[in-house]
Amino acid sequence: MTAMLNSAAADYSDLVEGIAAFVKRKVVPLEDANRELLENPRLAYDEKGGYSAPVLDLFRQVREASAEAGYYAMFAPEELGGAGLGALALFSVWEGLSHLVGPGRPLPDQVIGHWTSGPSFLLGEVDPSLHDSVVQEVMSGAATVCFGMSEPDAGSDAWSMSTRAVHVGDGWVLNGTKQWTSNAAHAKYAFIWAVTDEEMRRERTGGITLFLVPTDTPGFAVDSVLRLFEHVGGNETISSLTDVYIPDTHVVGTLHQGFALALQGVSNGRMYNAGHCVGMARWALEEANRYTGVRTAFGKTIADYQGVSFQLADSAMEIYASKTMSVDCARRLDRGEQARKELNMVKAYTTEACFRVFDRCMQVCGGMGLTNEMRFVSGWHFARMVRIADGTGEVMRRNIANSLRKGDLAF
Repeated sequence: MTAMLNSAAADYSDLVEGIAAFVKRKVVPLEDANRELLENPRLAYDEKGGYSAPVLDLFRQVREASAEAGYYAMFAPEELGGAGLGALALFSVWEGLSHLVGPGRPLPDQVIGHWTSGPSFLLGEVDPSLHDSVVQEVMSGAATVCFGMSEPDAGSDAWSMSTRAVHVGDGWVLNGTKQWTSNAAHAKYAFIWAVTDEEMRRERTGGITLFLVPTDTPGFAVDSVLRLFEHVGGNETISSLTDVYIPDTHVVGTLHQGFALALQGVSNGRMYNAGHCVGMARWALEEANRYTGVRTAFGKTIADYQGVSFQLADSAMEIYASKTMSVDCARRLDRGEQARKELNMVKAYTTEACFRVFDRCMQVCGGMGLTNEMRFVSGWHFARMVRIADGTGEVMRRNIANSLRKGDLAF
């Protein structure tokens, strides 16, 4: 396993195959044994809208088994026991996993530590005094984290955040509200960004610090779960911090320079989204191609009609373009290039292309495309959401245009 993770192989195909085998061996039996729980939203979520205790226990089982197998902490720093894998690996494993399982199956998503809830580069910035407790809990899959940066009035413009931290004695007191914080209802620890120097923040030269906050700290509260697409539950939350006190050892990274860590996290999220979207789109195209090849109308399969086949062809072209540009961008990042323009392009294009692919696949499959059985609607919901998450398409275009105006016209 270690040799596989340290391999410089360009496509990480062996790693993807290993993850697929793990899913079939460890995860699928759990899904089969708990199908009613996982597929009935009234059982999968509790009365407050978060995941129910039985579902959370299944998540933990998958995380811990994956950590033991060597997959869960792949993207954590090597000095903590991770593999320190880069952008191409991040894209490749999420593309492979998403292509394998498709939408609407929450257990397989627990196999790989997500950058907002599991082992990531952020653990390498945690104070050494917390390595034997906090870091090891997260690395093992026993505990999860959440990523609290966005606020009700500070989303795309994160510099406008209003959460404040004031130094008092040997610690800090935090006050503020965070919104769209994934996993906060279930996390044991929260990464919270707060303003620590107002003048630096106003000049956008710093002044924002990252803190590690145990979610059982007095004053930390999950106020509500945000439900999307009329679902009965969800994983996004609004959280509040009221006079939350934490010691100096819970400062993560460098004082006043936490915004750079947030940007690094969001960059990871954009490459993750690309992999997830390409894999999901591939899954959808294969399902639609199979169905239209056997469904008949007016004496022949519907795939024989250009109105159907051309929509599949358009989807194939967009998937190929999405994967090609994502791999190119990931390789640039792994070479040490900033590739800001390219990463913004990848985020915008892959998420929008994935949405179009699911929409076409639903259309060509007719009424069956709208059923829960085919799972296209679940994928369509996912694709619609990621066009906003980690930077909207409009913000990506703004960033691309800014790069062009600065003379970055190379490709």
